[in-house]
Amino acid sequence: MTVSTPGVALDLVLADLRELIECESPSSDLEAVGRSADVVARIGASRMGAEPERIVIDGCTHLVWRHGPTKVLLVGHHDTVWPLGTLARQPFSVVDGVLRGPGCFDMSAGLVMAMHTVAALGEAGRAGVTVLVTGDEEIGSPTSRGLIEEEARGAVAALVLEASADGGALKTARKGTSMYEIHLTGRAAHAGLEPEKGINAGVELAHQVLALGALSDPEAGTTVTPTASNAGTTLNTVPAAASVSVDVRAWTVAEQERVDAAIRALTTTLPGASISVRGGINRPPLEESSSRELFARASRLAEALGQPPVSATAVGGASDGNFTAGVGTPTLDGLGAVGGGAHADSEHVVVDRLVDRTILLQALVAELLEESA
Repeated sequence: MTVSTPGVALDLVLADLRELIECESPSSDLEAVGRSADVVARIGASRMGAEPERIVIDGCTHLVWRHGPTKVLLVGHHDTVWPLGTLARQPFSVVDGVLRGPGCFDMSAGLVMAMHTVAALGEAGRAGVTVLVTGDEEIGSPTSRGLIEEEARGAVAALVLEASADGGALKTARKGTSMYEIHLTGRAAHAGLEPEKGINAGVELAHQVLALGALSDPEAGTTVTPTASNAGTTLNTVPAAASVSVDVRAWTVAEQERVDAAIRALTTTLPGASISVRGGINRPPLEESSSRELFARASRLAEALGQPPVSATAVGGASDGNFTAGVGTPTLDGLGAVGGGAHADSEHVVVDRLVDRTILLQALVAELLEESA
């Protein structure tokens, strides 16, 4: 089998990538996300030949390029985990074939790859491609979930440009995620004069943390992790309030629902204390069955292109691919950059893999479009 794909201009890819990286976009700063959207829109318009539709929901800016009715959906996000000012200590750089800069791996490189892929298809060849770039993926996609699901319904495939796993592996399964805030209410009292008149929300918090941890199931791969917590106001006051955040990851919907029911059924240990639960199931799992055929297709194309063999892996982190798979759309994730260090100071992209990964994406999109015509 012979696969023909247009070339990739690495110098243009790097120039676009630098421009994106140098516009910081922490999810929590809506003004910064808005500025980033402007940059993404400008680069995307120059590469794909059309302005995007801007969709602002609760102040967060998302971008969509539609080239006719959607057949293949390319999914990415332009928000990052890095606070403003990170660029000053971690500037964009390319040294010895390694590119660095906040958000380069997760996931500015993937966005640029998507844009150059659509550009290479040409005006006639891109009919049926939709590119969706959201602005709140790193915080669970609270405003973009409906948009993602709407765009995915009816597509023959969703290709997610999140960064690859170790060694360039594609992500064929992801755990589902749930997020909770547990609030405990007690009664304040002077810790020295009359502590017996108080109801210690901090002590109640300790009981709940232990109960939450016990909901994990290592054999099923389910993790229930109490994370950020807070209790009390001053050293000499019995805490009247406390709270804890809870991160849940599970491979199956059934496990998500088991943990959800258990968390909502939690009861207090101390007489007079009360508990409230906020949050719930956020992203459904991306199950391997959703990715199987697309991975086989990508593997075949990589071989035909003379590229290194692609491998598959399952990961605990979630992405917007969980949503596309959740509505029944075949989904392949991790098609973005090869590198490492997502969310860490070691974040980096291997420059010479940008070309072959973009060529593989071009071949995959073109074949899917041809078969769906």
